[in-house]
Amino acid sequence: MDQKKTNKADLENKKFIFGQIGLIVALAAMLLAFEWKTYEREIVDLGAREVADITEEIVPITEQKVKPPPPPPPKQVVKINVVEDDVEVDDEIDIDVEADQDTEIEEYIPIEFEEEESADEQQIFMVVEAMPNFPGGETALHKYLAENIKYPQMAKESGIQGRVFVTFVVEREGSVTDVKVLRGIGGGCDEEAVRVVKNMPKWTPGKQRGKPVRVQFNLPVKFTLQ
Repeated sequence: MDQKKTNKADLENKKFIFGQIGLIVALAAMLLAFEWKTYEREIVDLGAREVADITEEIVPITEQKVKPPPPPPPKQVVKINVVEDDVEVDDEIDIDVEADQDTEIEEYIPIEFEEEESADEQQIFMVVEAMPNFPGGETALHKYLAENIKYPQMAKESGIQGRVFVTFVVEREGSVTDVKVLRGIGGGCDEEAVRVVKNMPKWTPGKQRGKPVRVQFNLPVKFTLQ
């Protein structure tokens, strides 16, 4: 009998190889089945959605009662006192009915009221924009002191000499007031310095913002034995 298949088409020679391949695939599937891991599934309960039936609260509307306005105050009754014609009235004004152009009329003299000084006018300044000055300047001041000071006899006999510091206030019109001794040397020199300062002529007053003001001034009066 003639062979119809070629030797290449004969699979009997390859039976062993196919058997080995099948065995390897089976073992691989078995290993994969053993190594396969499974996890337990957790069932999460999200809870059932409940619809709450909330009844709407109705707020009652209260009626606000407006208080009526208070009654108006009673009208004040003004009492008029009737004065008889024969009642004498003080401070009568004489009116000359028969006065004409030739009648002499007394001159009216208005009453003058003294204006009270404000707090700013009574304030005493220590330093101002324009300080007060002795008439003639500092040279005239030294000349006035030298010509008017009389050295006290007690100070001469005791040999007392030095400076007497005097403070005073130059008023808005330039006069000197409130003369006091800040530091004296005794022997009658303090009293003599006060006397001379009180007899000073009027100063040029100090000014603040263009207005004359009261300024306190300190002056040293020197006593020197020759």
